[in-house]
Amino acid sequence: MNDSEKLQPTQEWIITFKPNPQARIRLFCFPYAGGSASVFRSWADEAPAEIELCAVQLPGRERRWREPRFTSLSDLIEPLALGVHPFLNIPFAFFGHSMGALISFELARRLRLKNAAQPLHLFVSGRRAPQLSDPKPPIHALPDAEFIDSLRSLNGTPEEILQNQDALPVFLPILRADFAINETYTYHIEEPLDCPIWAFGGTEDKEAGQDALEPWDAQTDVQFAIRMFPGDHFFLHRHRAVLTRLIYHQLMSSLKR
Repeated sequence: MNDSEKLQPTQEWIITFKPNPQARIRLFCFPYAGGSASVFRSWADEAPAEIELCAVQLPGRERRWREPRFTSLSDLIEPLALGVHPFLNIPFAFFGHSMGALISFELARRLRLKNAAQPLHLFVSGRRAPQLSDPKPPIHALPDAEFIDSLRSLNGTPEEILQNQDALPVFLPILRADFAINETYTYHIEEPLDCPIWAFGGTEDKEAGQDALEPWDAQTDVQFAIRMFPGDHFFLHRHRAVLTRLIYHQLMSSLKR
């Protein structure tokens, strides 16, 4: 994405499936690689009356499919910060899974740099701590056949999509761009955040096991907690009800303080 494109903010960054003018806190949800805002539609249905769920919609998918996709987190963060800014007028928290966890973390740091409001909580899921290097070689530039094999090994993309010759030309470029965001990321040392961090993971996740989640502790100077769920990298679908109850409980508790 070139500089002229980066400087054009859009009103499409945030989707509120159930707008709630009476909400006392907002939860921004950031999708994993290949995901979109609709991943969190059911989360909005389960939110307490005090919480408004705001799903982040990245360019190049769903109703933003005509927009150029980002392939660099450093290019993405500033336009994203501009996009969420109008929604930071009440207390808020971030949840992100996998790529979304990394985006939410860097967005919190960018907001701090801009002296903007900070999240009350950062919930990170299925993503090794940002200061840890990726032990695997990058896959985003592999030929299609090898890229698809790598996706299959992650067990996160439905087989019917990987075998659908009509869907692949649309889906693969999105995944390549998102994997590029992850795989070209460079961590820079900054002061820890001053909000609590909760880290979630799957006990069978080869990408972000407990050993890779625990170092998130270094990214907060307040409270850190970790919770593991049975399952692989995409445990959040199978255990959505328990996960959302835990997150919503933490947010409701913060309103009482």
